[in-house]
Amino acid sequence: MQRKLSTRFRAVIFMLSLAMVAVLYFPIWKIELAAPQYPEGLTLKIAANGLTGDVDIVNGLNHYIGMQTLHTEDFIEFKVLPFIIGGLALLGFVVAVMNNRKLYYAWVALFLLVAIVSMVDFYRWEYNYGHNLNPEAPIRVPGMAYQPPLLGYKQLLNFGAYSIPDIGGWIFIGVGATLVLLSFKFKKGFFLIGGLILGLQSCSSGPAPIKYGQDACDFCKMGFSDKRFGAEIVTKKGKVFKYDDVHCLLAAVKAGGKEIGGIYLLDFTDGQWIKAEESRLLHSTSFHSPMGSDIAAFADSVKMKSFNGESLTWKELYR
Repeated sequence: MQRKLSTRFRAVIFMLSLAMVAVLYFPIWKIELAAPQYPEGLTLKIAANGLTGDVDIVNGLNHYIGMQTLHTEDFIEFKVLPFIIGGLALLGFVVAVMNNRKLYYAWVALFLLVAIVSMVDFYRWEYNYGHNLNPEAPIRVPGMAYQPPLLGYKQLLNFGAYSIPDIGGWIFIGVGATLVLLSFKFKKGFFLIGGLILGLQSCSSGPAPIKYGQDACDFCKMGFSDKRFGAEIVTKKGKVFKYDDVHCLLAAVKAGGKEIGGIYLLDFTDGQWIKAEESRLLHSTSFHSPMGSDIAAFADSVKMKSFNGESLTWKELYR
């Protein structure tokens, strides 16, 4: 099997690497805000090394609804992202010079991994930004969150928020799309890369730690206080919904509206996450769970033997 790259192929790789360098000099993403009181709109621009645009005006508006103010120095991402992008560009130049197909596969896989991790991190930041609100804010709307859209449009009170790639983002997307298309030239390598990325995606979604004293149940809105009870739904897109009691979890499932990827319960004895379908459940009025289901989850029947009550399976409870 030929392990070398053609001269034309290497020239394209060299040009793609130059394009990656250009990403460092343009905004990668932007969030545009439109409202009647701002007819020209407001824009936040996210570059590899910081925030630009109408940052001060947006911070002033955020104060009223309790959102965090935005400052470049508060984000570790802006310290490391220029090195990550620069490293990808440098590796591309190395691939072109070394003329090795395996190294090319590794470069493409690393590029796609960086893209996936970056979007997950961006979503995590948006979620925290829109949900962790100051309870003493002048304007409070019960149950309202202000998470900007990851991509596309979302209405936030009287503001319409548009989240789309900027020049640097489109360059990055273009480079990624070209790399994937080039990989079709070597079908075996393409499927190897695709399998790697799918595997990474399938492993990326799981339960998240509960922050006691900060998190609130996504159904009853009560704060988490009892570390023996807790449940989470993880959607197929990786979004996590937290519940302080099995009662709230089941009510949320019944209400629908979520593409469920997995359901997890806290082990009553050690607080570790268990897949719901693998759990052992026990109902006892002596448990006094937060919302009255009085159902505790255990990783195995051995742990459950120390307690008295009615034994249940997840299938019996979930039906």
